[in-house]
Amino acid sequence: MNMSELAEYCKGLKGASEDYPFGPEPLVMKVGGKMFALLGANGDVANISLKCEPHMAELLRMQHAAVNPGYHLNKKHWNTVTIDGSIPDEEIREMIDHSYELVVRSLTKAQRAELAGA
Repeated sequence: MNMSELAEYCKGLKGASEDYPFGPEPLVMKVGGKMFALLGANGDVANISLKCEPHMAELLRMQHAAVNPGYHLNKKHWNTVTIDGSIPDEEIREMIDHSYELVVRSLTKAQRAELAGA
């Protein structure tokens, strides 16, 4: 996956919106006004930071050299994934979905109902 494919996948999730609250980078993907993904690049290498259940975050870090504690984020709840081809695209999509679902669960009942109707 490359940066545009990551962004397109994130934008395709129900109620997802893009924002640039920190300047031209990173691209921040939100649902219900809350961040679920930050997309950036380190030189020519894309990376994506994703929210993650703490135990799963640790397991992913042990499993993949390309998964590290969230860069400039709460390291217990966020991972930064280097998109270097070492992790299959389907697994990256599953990580994005997990992050999105965690954030959706944290929304208010009214926000979740609005999202379901969208």
